[in-house]
Amino acid sequence: MSWVIFVLGAVLSWGIYGPMLHKGQVQLGNPLRALLCVGVAYFLVGVLVPVIVLGSQGQLNNFSTAGTTAATLAGTLGALGAVFIIFSYRYGGIPINVMPLVFGGAPVVNALYAIMMHPPKNAPNPMFYVGLLCAAVGAGMVLYFRPQN
Repeated sequence: MSWVIFVLGAVLSWGIYGPMLHKGQVQLGNPLRALLCVGVAYFLVGVLVPVIVLGSQGQLNNFSTAGTTAATLAGTLGALGAVFIIFSYRYGGIPINVMPLVFGGAPVVNALYAIMMHPPKNAPNPMFYVGLLCAAVGAGMVLYFRPQN
């Protein structure tokens, strides 16, 4: 169950990500400056940390082409997500509007894509689809009943 600690770390990181990105974008005065800072952070965390750790373990070799391609595409999708969030802010979105839609919609897309990539042996329980609907409705409710400034 130690994986749950890392899930909580992702929840906290990504839960704070949108509002912090918006704050940086506003304070920098240009959304592309914020994107540049995100890119620097991706480099520092996503490149230097694994190079140091893998290097210390002697594991900086034997990368498969398929794995490298899939992981690079995944990283590109993550970076594109940041681009889309930045531009949603640039064109008038604010974190209380943008992030519930992102974090409500992403689990639905994730679950459907994961089923396509790894088809289950049996048909999903109908409650699975109820859960997807609840995620979407929940995001809508957070957006509809958001606190007004």
